[in-house]
Amino acid sequence: MRRRPQGLVALTLLVLLAAPAAAAPTPAPVATVVVDGVISPVTLRLVESALAHAKAGGAQALVIQLDTPGGLERSMRAICQRLLNAEIPVIVWVGPTGARAASAGVFITMAAHVAAMAPATNIGAAHPVAVGGSIDKESMRKIENDAAAFIRTIAVERGRNADWGEKAVRQSVSVTEREAVRLKVVDFVADSIPDLLSKLDGRTVKTSRGPVTLATRQAVAKPIEIGFRDRVLAIITDPNVAYVLMMLGTLGLIFELSTPGAILPGVIGGISLILAFFAFQSLPINFAGLLLILFAIVLFIAEVTVTSHGVLAIGGIVSMALGSLMLYDAPEAGFRVSWRVMAPTVALTAGFFLFALTLGVRAFRRRPLLGVSGLVGQSGVARGALEPEGQVSVHGEIWRAVADRPLADGTRVTVVDVQGLTLKVVGSDTAGGGTR
Repeated sequence: MRRRPQGLVALTLLVLLAAPAAAAPTPAPVATVVVDGVISPVTLRLVESALAHAKAGGAQALVIQLDTPGGLERSMRAICQRLLNAEIPVIVWVGPTGARAASAGVFITMAAHVAAMAPATNIGAAHPVAVGGSIDKESMRKIENDAAAFIRTIAVERGRNADWGEKAVRQSVSVTEREAVRLKVVDFVADSIPDLLSKLDGRTVKTSRGPVTLATRQAVAKPIEIGFRDRVLAIITDPNVAYVLMMLGTLGLIFELSTPGAILPGVIGGISLILAFFAFQSLPINFAGLLLILFAIVLFIAEVTVTSHGVLAIGGIVSMALGSLMLYDAPEAGFRVSWRVMAPTVALTAGFFLFALTLGVRAFRRRPLLGVSGLVGQSGVARGALEPEGQVSVHGEIWRAVADRPLADGTRVTVVDVQGLTLKVVGSDTAGGGTR
């Protein structure tokens, strides 16, 4: 009887020990989003959407996988502001292997609550550059000082190396992932997202709502799917796509004006131009280049309506080529039109108008085949005797005719003149080689 209470006590202890393990809550998921390419208003929209989605979905943190050559200063500042005021922890992981966080990417990485990098990645070269035209030295110095102060503010807020951040702005220094950890630019190196989550576990970060301790060791990474609208915006705001849309719209409208009633070219051209100008709102446009391209459109339209013997078309081609070179005056490769896109587009446009011009010149030189003037030089057959008046058949039509001398029925004749509705003809034996 005394052993029974001991067994109950042992069983109770086992139940009490097992209960916490059985009741251990499943860690909240971690949302992930990929930011790949230049930093633009579309990137800002993507980050805002990811933050809202992660918060609404109950994610304990948001991981931004970053690979960027840089981008627009205005978009970068807005993204940093969102990260600094985020209500959930934001982790920026420069990855995968071979990725970089250059220029604007440096600010975004340092603004995150936790910053990490994959092996064989780099960060740095954040010196501001002039977009859309050259500026004077004094203005450039002001921009540089402003950027240096901004990155120091971010670094101090996140406890990172503010001196290195200022060097990245003023001297365009760049470091590898190992050097970045040693210099306290980022927190650690992570090979992958699972490795990142494992190393994040237990870290406490300060959000706008207060300190948050991450429990990510067993957390599930849930990628945020980019919506259809954002995908479309990302495509059309590519500088090459926007440029092609503008050229396609131009050709469509010109073709519609040259052949009224075709409808389809006009519809395609109008939609393409609207999409192109929408994309230009998000891109660093050099307005001199844009005006040159618009002037080329005017010259092409004028060529359709005015006989200039190709002068307007050639001027339009030159204007379009110069405008294409000047359209995106930005140092970042992501904001320039590729030569592989520009050269074929200008060449095809020039070829189109040169081909049309050649056909026009040939048509101008060709003898008219319709109307009264088109009858001169045509061959016919006398329908009855011409003494010297009578009737002739030309292309199956019966005309009143006057011959230079009497001709017998069935004689081959050639039209030499037209007077009203009467043809003046000569017999084939005296017409020489002018018959057709």
